[in-house]
Amino acid sequence: MGEDRALPSELGAIRIADEVVSIIAGLAATEIEGVAGMSGGIAGGIAEALGRKNFSKGVKVEVGEEEASVDLFLIVRYGTRIPDVAWGVQENVKKAIENMTGLKVLKVNVHVQGVNFPQQNKEKDEETTK
Repeated sequence: MGEDRALPSELGAIRIADEVVSIIAGLAATEIEGVAGMSGGIAGGIAEALGRKNFSKGVKVEVGEEEASVDLFLIVRYGTRIPDVAWGVQENVKKAIENMTGLKVLKVNVHVQGVNFPQQNKEKDEETTK
């Protein structure tokens, strides 16, 4: 797993695991209208197949002493304006990480990995009702 980061405090050290920053970023990204999901590759698929929900799926973080950089791998909904979705994700992720951890976010890189089409959802719904 990732490392813990110590933040200075008069009463002692505050440690935030890299995984926590990843989870915050992943959840903040999926709050944005137009984001269909995160693209986690094979590792995320295996974790979900084993019954564990992977909230940091599709997120890569680099955390320093007082700052962080984030890479997000997204699947967007068909028909949305991708630049608007990406800008919304960048702002929401930056705000969430800075508010919750106190770290300064230097970069939020958005990588659009795919598009989710409406008929894909209909086919999945039909399969589950059979």
